[in-house]
Amino acid sequence: MKDNDTKRISRLTAILTQLQTKRILTSTTLAEKFDVSVRTIYRDIRALEQAGVPIVTEDGKGYSLMDGYRIPPVMFTENEANALITAEQLVLKNRDSSLIKEYTEAINKIKSVLLYATKEKVELLANRIAVSPAIPHSNTSDSLTLIQNALTAFKVLNITYQSEHKDERTERKIEPFAFYYNLQESWTLIAYCRLRKDYRMFRLSRILKIEPLDLNFTPHKLTLKEYLDSKEKNFHNP
Repeated sequence: MKDNDTKRISRLTAILTQLQTKRILTSTTLAEKFDVSVRTIYRDIRALEQAGVPIVTEDGKGYSLMDGYRIPPVMFTENEANALITAEQLVLKNRDSSLIKEYTEAINKIKSVLLYATKEKVELLANRIAVSPAIPHSNTSDSLTLIQNALTAFKVLNITYQSEHKDERTERKIEPFAFYYNLQESWTLIAYCRLRKDYRMFRLSRILKIEPLDLNFTPHKLTLKEYLDSKEKNFHNP
């Protein structure tokens, strides 16, 4: 087999994997990722379609896989498996119990498709990684997964929040925007607060009650980088 043929087969496989992991991809994005021309991507997409892959083309937007279509499990390399196992040890120290539960179930599915020899090495590595006791192990929230779902579905949440500086509880309707994490405070939700009519940061450990509402909000035009840059600017210029 010619080197060019090998490269193309490898690229076609990678494109298929990308299509399965992302909702929609443009030809320009794929061309930049694989360092080829847009015309080459057009030919690759046509080849996948001719092979029976149900690719949906959305005019002006890009490509996606037909709903419900799945490719066989991806075979992870040993290095990729090791990276996931290392990350697992950090996640297990996370303060949100819902994230631990979902990640554990996901990692178990990944382990099930590893080659036997790789499984043995992964098990050995897992037993040789320790996370500093300085990182708290106690769970202080269990709502991260619920909030993640609301964020991606643009659903309004109704929360009861405990103020940090005074013993005050308020009920608020919020629009989830992004997450911020640090080892000291764990997970913080950035959301548009309809009560304060502005973006606010909510520590998950201070959310006493949370309820998803059957109410959608318009996706925020603000980017996370813009928000963080603004916070940093205000911090340096009080």
